Amino acid sequence: MSLEFSSSDDPAGLESIVAALDDDACRRIIAVLEEPLTADEIADEADVPLSSTYKKLDRLADADLVTEANGIRQDPNAKSRYVANFDRIAINLGDDRTLRVDIGREKRTSLDLFSDIEQEF
Repeated sequence: MSLEFSSSDDPAGLESIVAALDDDACRRIIAVLEEPLTADEIADEADVPLSSTYKKLDRLADADLVTEANGIRQDPNAKSRYVANFDRIAINLGDDRTLRVDIGREKRTSLDLFSDIEQEF
């Protein structure tokens, strides 16, 4: 069985997406990422230890499910903020028996909007 991907962006591998979604802590992190949050805020809201939160954020970023923004305010002490960068994931079996993953992404994420607001100040 071969794998095919259909997405507007360069998709991550099906295995990395499924592995991230199969991880309970990753799913809890995704659930709280409706707006940009720091790792500390994510750890608190998702009830995941901070050290594990960083590992899970790396896993989610590798699967291209989370975006990180560094130093939005141009402040060297500013903390990175993270946000889920998709609104839909579908895994389908095509007529030719290939698995396909389709990741739906909004045109502008809340991280983009957050960046715009931060730049105004």
